[in-house]
Amino acid sequence: MAETINQWAVITIILSGIALCVGVYLIRRGLREAHMRAMVTAVTLASIFLVLYLTRLALGYEKKYAGPEEWRLAYFVLLISHIILAAANLPLALGAVWNAWKGLKAAGNLGNIDAPAARGYFNKHRAWVRWTVPVWLYVAVTGWIIYLVLGRWGEVIKGG
Repeated sequence: MAETINQWAVITIILSGIALCVGVYLIRRGLREAHMRAMVTAVTLASIFLVLYLTRLALGYEKKYAGPEEWRLAYFVLLISHIILAAANLPLALGAVWNAWKGLKAAGNLGNIDAPAARGYFNKHRAWVRWTVPVWLYVAVTGWIIYLVLGRWGEVIKGG
């Protein structure tokens, strides 16, 4: 069962990364409503990923690197940077979502985001996403790389 959960976790985080990229593309085109839908999708999929990932760990399913020795250092540098930035990504994403939600609530609708009550929240949202998007993409891409590396050179650790 843990292997299946792991596969679904990978699928959800890949789809989340795609939805994130689509959301960035849409907002750059000025398509606010479509952007919001893409980002709600990205956040929802990332949340499902987190639940699946933590469930998989709770079931004791984990893999360790068993690949070529000359790649070990590079793998662990990638893994450590991934873990640190994944931990940072959650509060970054929450800050971005919080400010967007508060801005939308203050505006009443997406056509009114320049309203004085909403403007500050959307400015904060933009400031948060300048950090959140690159971190989120790095975490997603490095997670995919780690998954592929462990798929080829990973050894399952039997949990207790």
